[in-house]
Amino acid sequence: MSPRPAGRPWLLTAPAVFVVAWGGNHFTPLLHLYETLGGYAPWQANLLLGMYVFGLIPGLLVAAAVSDRHGRKPVAVAGLVSAIVASMLLAASLDSFVLLCAGRLLAGIGVGIGMSVGSSWIKELSAPPWDPYAGSPAGAWRSSLTLTLGFALGAGVTGAIAQWAPWPAQSPYVVHVALCLAALGPLLRAPESLPAGQRAARPWWRDLQVPPAAQRAFRVLVLPAAPWVFAAAGVAYAIMPAVVEHRLGPWATLYATGLTVVTLGTGAVTQTTVGFLNRVTHGHALVVGLAGMTAGMVLAAVAAAAGAPVLAFAVAVLLGGSYGVCVVSGLLIAQSLATPRDLAGMTGVYYALAYTGFLLPTVLAALAPGISYAPALAVVAAVCAGSLAVVWTALARHRRWE
Repeated sequence: MSPRPAGRPWLLTAPAVFVVAWGGNHFTPLLHLYETLGGYAPWQANLLLGMYVFGLIPGLLVAAAVSDRHGRKPVAVAGLVSAIVASMLLAASLDSFVLLCAGRLLAGIGVGIGMSVGSSWIKELSAPPWDPYAGSPAGAWRSSLTLTLGFALGAGVTGAIAQWAPWPAQSPYVVHVALCLAALGPLLRAPESLPAGQRAARPWWRDLQVPPAAQRAFRVLVLPAAPWVFAAAGVAYAIMPAVVEHRLGPWATLYATGLTVVTLGTGAVTQTTVGFLNRVTHGHALVVGLAGMTAGMVLAAVAAAAGAPVLAFAVAVLLGGSYGVCVVSGLLIAQSLATPRDLAGMTGVYYALAYTGFLLPTVLAALAPGISYAPALAVVAAVCAGSLAVVWTALARHRRWE
């Protein structure tokens, strides 16, 4: 094991997790730009938005298994390199849909590694002997907050650059590459948190199946709730700008940026409240989050029918706050089911399930010519309510999930 540095060593890994999250979401406010400047159809722009899920899910699962076998640091470094290459490719490929897809795929791999391996690394460095004074939820909220801040600030800065800076399709990616290079130094100095004696002994490909994921508690608590985490975020900052853009004129990109920042900024704030919510609701923070998501989807349907930017803003606040509660409370439950050898794998499975919801905007955009957003979102709200009922019933059989 590496010598234990003074201070809080999790802060050495956090910048890398932050910048890979930045690279995953800084594409979001550029959707309108790619439709206007790049000439892509709405379904193509939304496919580019969701394309990185196809890199993210293998990145989550394979990287988690590899890190359980070989340690956190080498895999995390590979994720940061993938994020750098992705932004370089995206900066050079405005006129090539295929290369843009490839860049988004690589960005997804980087985010997948950051979410599974980076989150596990932060969690392990947020516990004794590395951080003996951190509380038990610290690792989950530190990692999820780092990711959320990266998602939010990446979108905010990128939107501002695209609105006012020269070369709007290239400059945001140059900024991201510079930030990644700055995060590489601290990452290389961070201590390895998984000792050789605690690593999985089997070949990594045999660890792709995470045993705790077969538990009934996982199936009735994590599985129904996880996809709504990023489904809610996607509806807030991908669908809501689309339903009101006809009223925004040249400010569509800036408005989309604002919704992204509001969604994820609200989520960042509410993530820190999960411990309190679990205490006052006797472990039902996940129910609180899903209830907020259901209400947010209903309001999203109303906003789509009215085409009102103010209502869309309210949707971003409500869905963003619910996203923050659900992402941490769901992660706490998932990680409580894992052993040390399965931790990264379970974290990867959780985030892979969560990110399947990010494909919802692509599905809704593809259906839009035949089914308008308002009735489609009403159906989404009904399905979300069903998931809430399943989780609420399951949690009634458990005392606490912290």
